[in-house]
This record gives sequence, C-alpha cells and structure tokens, in this order.
Amino acid sequence: MTTKTKRKFHSPEFKVEALKLAEKTSVPSAAKELGLQESQLYTWRAAANRKKSVSERESALATENARLKRKLAEQAEELEILKKAATYFAKNQK
Repeated sequence: MTTKTKRKFHSPEFKVEALKLAEKTSVPSAAKELGLQESQLYTWRAAANRKKSVSERESALATENARLKRKLAEQAEELEILKKAATYFAKNQK
C-alpha cells in the first residue's frame, strides 16, 4: 500500500517571499531552508516570469492601440475636411 501525503498549498505572498529568498541566496539553499523541493521554486519562478512577460506584452499592445486610435482620429478629421472642400468646390463650379 502506498500512503498519500496531503498536498500543501502555498499563498501567493509565500511564493513571492520564497522567490526573493532564492534570489538572495540560491534556489537549493532557499528550498532547504523553507522545506520545499527545488523544482517548486523553479516552477514558481518560471510562472512569475511568464506573468511578467504577459503584462509587458499587454502594456505594449495598449500603447500601440492608443497610437492607432490617435491616427484613426486624425485621418477621420482629414476626411471630413476633404469632404467639406469637395462640397465647396462643387458648388462654385456651377
């Protein structure tokens, strides 16, 4: 028979603090000090990097979106001016 151990869940705050400790010392020493597996810290670090990467990408997309909205507004304004000019010159030709 195998015995099942209860799975431990760690809070996000604990994970952040554990990763800070791992940065200061090293992953193996931090894992030993906290009673964790090294692979857990590596997994948490990879997940944090992915999350950071996603937020940077979202920020870049938001910047690009704002730039495109400004450009669209400028072009809409230019189109309105051209329509008014075309109407004005069409009236004067008659």
